Amino acid sequence: MTSLLEVSGATVRKGERALLEDVSLRVAPGDFVAVVGPNGAGKTTLMRVALGLQRPDAGRVTLNGRDVGALSPRERAAFLAWLPQRVQVSEPITALEHVAAARYRFTESHRRSEEAALVALARVQAEALASRPITELSGGEQQRVAVAALLAQEAPLVLLDEPANFLDPAQQLELYALVGQMWRSGLGVLCITHDINVLAHAMHAGTEGRIRVLGLSKGRVAFESHYDAPDLGEHLGRVFSVRMRGVEVENRRVFVGMSLERGE
Repeated sequence: MTSLLEVSGATVRKGERALLEDVSLRVAPGDFVAVVGPNGAGKTTLMRVALGLQRPDAGRVTLNGRDVGALSPRERAAFLAWLPQRVQVSEPITALEHVAAARYRFTESHRRSEEAALVALARVQAEALASRPITELSGGEQQRVAVAALLAQEAPLVLLDEPANFLDPAQQLELYALVGQMWRSGLGVLCITHDINVLAHAMHAGTEGRIRVLGLSKGRVAFESHYDAPDLGEHLGRVFSVRMRGVEVENRRVFVGMSLERGE
């Protein structure tokens, strides 16, 4: 059965303020959906709703037609894997133990979990980190191990919440290259970001049109487009309240923000 995450008319309120207002999206294996917007636009609230961590005041979130909030953690883990902004690990477990723990939904031996974890670490070229305490790894190494955990979980859909927020530019490039590999392997990706340009590192030539971009502003959907759309810069500019121009850099499309001219 094809796994399908569907958010339908989700609304979340905090007092009189709407954190989300009638937001809808669909993600299936092979899709790449990027949700962009400034701070306070509702991106993280949308992620929490999609994961079933927060119930919307109106609307529905379903996985294959089942309410995501009604699924047990094991059932949900069979469909959704999540990479937060920062991996929070306080115990000095090894990278191998951390990745193996991502397979908790499987009924299997500890040895089998570790074998699968080693394969996942190798896929992200992190097998050398297997025996090291995760608390001693750099931020980039921790995120690489976290991606291995996503792979070890073997969920068809992966949700990423600003995963490069605390990484330096080289680590950001490396992380999004790994995200691109996951996407091209057939996984569905829902990626929350405030920086549209990091997506360029997940692409290969000719794949730009396959990345859907949904812009949020003040909790509402401001636009829906694709990364290669000629007017994407205009849409982004309105959401971020700047002028945005798309330019080609080494055969990649990136967007440059400029201040609004007087009177705009």
